[in-house]
Amino acid sequence: MLRTATVHCFSYHAGVCARTTLPSVARRTFVSNIPRLNALSGTKATEPGAVGVEGPHKRDKTPSPPMKEEDSSGVPSTIKGDWVLFHPVYTSEELRSVDILHRESKTFSDKIAYNFVRLLRWGFDVASGYKHKPLPPNHANMSLEELKKGGYVMDERQWLRRFLFLESIAGVPGMVAATLRHLRSLRLLRRDSGWIHTLLEEAENERMHLMTFLSLRKPGLIFRAMLIGAQGVFYNTFFLCYMLSPRTCHRFVGHLEEEAVITYTRCIQEIEAGHLPEWSDFPAPEIAKDYWRLEPSAKLLDVIYAVRSDESTHRFVNHSLANLKSNDINPFALREPDMTVKGKKIGFEREEARKYAEESHRILDEREKP
Repeated sequence: MLRTATVHCFSYHAGVCARTTLPSVARRTFVSNIPRLNALSGTKATEPGAVGVEGPHKRDKTPSPPMKEEDSSGVPSTIKGDWVLFHPVYTSEELRSVDILHRESKTFSDKIAYNFVRLLRWGFDVASGYKHKPLPPNHANMSLEELKKGGYVMDERQWLRRFLFLESIAGVPGMVAATLRHLRSLRLLRRDSGWIHTLLEEAENERMHLMTFLSLRKPGLIFRAMLIGAQGVFYNTFFLCYMLSPRTCHRFVGHLEEEAVITYTRCIQEIEAGHLPEWSDFPAPEIAKDYWRLEPSAKLLDVIYAVRSDESTHRFVNHSLANLKSNDINPFALREPDMTVKGKKIGFEREEARKYAEESHRILDEREKP
């Protein structure tokens, strides 16, 4: 299914992006009770469709006006409904199709990006108190308290601190990159080749991760002060670096998401191993059910699976963008592969991205024929 975004399509020729004309596709409307059309199939968004990243979720119902929850003063405090940017909704198969992957550094800039991620990971670990030593050979005979005391497993509070710190920083790169590309488009008086929307979607997706985990714990003043300092340093540093080398920055984010996939995979393993008893049957927050369209009976474990799949998407997208030139089109402007691709492959090489974009354009052209 075509992504609900206004997209300007281009084609490659001899390694150079040349502009071609394709019909524009209306972006999702804020008036949620207006029927929307699937530009590839010609069906309404409320009709049954493929599940996963490229179509409406099977549990989607007829759109209804956003619901509001009011506080004691009568002022709406929460808005529920189709008000966020595009984001994947996963099938059960997709949620379990994520592998831990690593892209080996091939160039000097790749090595800089990877080593900086290692340094940042060390800083994150220290700031968030993260530790994950390999289990000892006799761990089967050790109690949960003994494992915690030995530093082999973390408790629920430690994991939440890790998630909150990670997601508060992870939402920065997409917004910085989108801002700079937006300003570049304005400054040079030309189109952006479809990158801005994808970058904004990534930033919002990471922020929604943060909002989800904030529903489980409210950080104290010390933690908030650390976030302010970390965000100030990281935002400005990334801003300057992206102006110098966007490709290196996308490679950096790709490696950062590799680490995020590792973190969430370990958390899933801890929950399933019974090392986090408070989370074993903990219900999913309402914001998560609304965002990922989870079942009413969904648990926190289902949320962690969905977050990990999102991080795998960011890993795939940023490694792919790092393989492109700054003026190449964004191959994910029209659609994205599902998790059976994004969870198993580290990213598209430039030629693969070109073929994928051409296939998207071909599908669009065929569907637009009378």
